[in-house]
Formats: sequence, structure tokens, C-alpha cells
Amino acid sequence: MTLTYRPAGNAQPWLAALGVLALCLVLAACAGHQWASPGDLWQALHETHTLRARLLWEWRMPRVLAAACVGALLGLSGAVFQGVFRNPLAEPYLLGASGGAALGATVALLVPLGMPQSWLLPVLAFGGAWGSTVLVLTVARAAGALDAAGMLLAGVAMAAMLGAIRSFLMLALSDETVSLQVVMSWVLGGIQTPTWRGVGVLVLITAACLLLTHAIARGLDLLGLGDATARSFGLDVARFVPRAVLLGSLVVAAAVAYGGLVAFVGLAAPHIARWLVGPRHAAVLPASALVGAIVVTLADAMARSVLPPAEVPLGLITAIAGGPFFIVLLARRLRAQGGGA
Repeated sequence: MTLTYRPAGNAQPWLAALGVLALCLVLAACAGHQWASPGDLWQALHETHTLRARLLWEWRMPRVLAAACVGALLGLSGAVFQGVFRNPLAEPYLLGASGGAALGATVALLVPLGMPQSWLLPVLAFGGAWGSTVLVLTVARAAGALDAAGMLLAGVAMAAMLGAIRSFLMLALSDETVSLQVVMSWVLGGIQTPTWRGVGVLVLITAACLLLTHAIARGLDLLGLGDATARSFGLDVARFVPRAVLLGSLVVAAAVAYGGLVAFVGLAAPHIARWLVGPRHAAVLPASALVGAIVVTLADAMARSVLPPAEVPLGLITAIAGGPFFIVLLARRLRAQGGGA
């Protein structure tokens, strides 16, 4: 089965997606173990003297906006990695970024460093994701394997090592004062509820990532034509691929710093985006961010409202929904390869 791509210049998919995102934001702001009405949201926007209005304004609305930004970052990173590796089954966590982020978060949660955990956790998660990707590129460069396949193999090995180190730290550092459940809840995915200032920072990070990835859109298009063709158009493939991978990992690092490990969003969002706006990366990148924002906003709303008053890990919801999506994609890819053999 072949997907029919829509032309990127058509404004209708963009308007429809923006409308869906707006509805999802309102629905997510209403959702929770105690549902609010649109009237409650309107009241919270204009007056915060009541306890209910303050809870909506200071907790739920920042959480909803943070979920949308995390989803946008995941969708954006997925589009970058699928373009770099020229593989529709590529996932943002291929190069050990998730393992590095999880290791950083484990250190923040288990090691008393004398700093506020709400500040330390995203910083160390970000540093772990970024550092692990730099290490993967360093190893690949030392081995002379800076092509996509070489970096992928180095990333898988790095992810395995980081996972082992994280497990050792969890066993060695946990005691009666530190619960492993706190670490596991982060590893399973969950949006960190920021202050309004934190939301502003996250929005700026998301906007910066959109601008930076837009700068490599043409290179991703050329890379999709093959290395030889890309070089004939003036693209330095040997330098472009590592830079694009680092940029994609930067986007992943920002996402996991605020949302933990949320699987399959980066896999699914670019596919839906290409169906909506076509294959050109100048349109696919922002469309993937838009689709990712919609998916994570809805998934986070479900996480907060399915089993009140408990909260279901966000990563479990996206894995349940994304698993079948991945199986369908894999089956189509294998059928396509079999048909071409």
C-alpha cells in the first residue's frame, strides 16, 4: 500500500492541524481526576482568587503547555532522525540519547547534590542525553564509521552500557529514604509540571529547535536522494550527517529533560506529517512538531484522568498506542521489500 502525499503548499492541512491542537489543549486543560469546564478555564484566565482557579492556572495549564512542547520536540527529532538515516522506522532514541538522559535523571534523583531537584533533574537529563550523543559520535569517528549505519551501531552499544550503569546506580544508591518508584516513574515517562517561567523557557527552547532544524531541511532533502546525488548538489555529507545527528539529539535532550522517556511519538509523528503536507522537510519538520504536540497533549490528558486519583505513566500510554503503529509500519516495509525482490 502506497501513501498518497498531499502537496505542501496547501494551507488546509495546516489550519486543520492547528484547530485540532487548540481543541486538544482545551480538552487537556479540562481533563484530570476532577474535570473542569470551559467556563472554569475562562474564569481561571481572568481571576485566580479561588482555589480551583489557582489550581487550574498554576498547575494544570502549565502542565498542558509543557506536554504540547515536549510532543513538538519529540515529533521534530523523529523527523530529523528519519531524514538522516533515510529510514522510516528510525526513532529519536537510536543514538543513546534516552539512555544518557535516564542516567542523568537517576543521578539527580538518587544522589544528594545539595541543589533543588526540580532544577537539577532537567539539567542532568539534558546533559546526559547530549553527552551520550557526543560520545557516540566520538567513538564512531575514532572507528572511522561516521556513516549512518556505523553511528547506529555505536548508539545501540552505548545505550546498552548506559542502561547497565543506570541499573547499577539504582541498586547501589537506593535506600529507605529514596524510593526506586520515583526513578521508575520518570523513566516510564511523565511531564514535569513547570512554573509559568519554566513554560516560557520551554517555549523558547521549542521555537529555537524549530528554527535550527529548519536550517538543515534542504540538506535532509538532498540526503534522501542518496550520497552521490547529494554531493553533486554541493552537500558535504561527511560533515552534514554528524551535525544533523547532534542537532536531533539536542532536540531529544530537551524533550526528555521535561518529559522523561516517551516512546513512539517520534516514530509516528513524521509519518502522519508526511501524509498531511508532503515529503519536503521544510514542511515535514514543523508538521511533525505539530502532530507530536497533539499526540502528547492527548496522551498526557489520558494519563491524568484514566485512573483517578492516580496518574498513569505517559510512556505506557504512548507505548500501548504506538506499538501497533510500529508493527503496521514494519509489516508494510517488509512487504515492500519482498515485492521489490
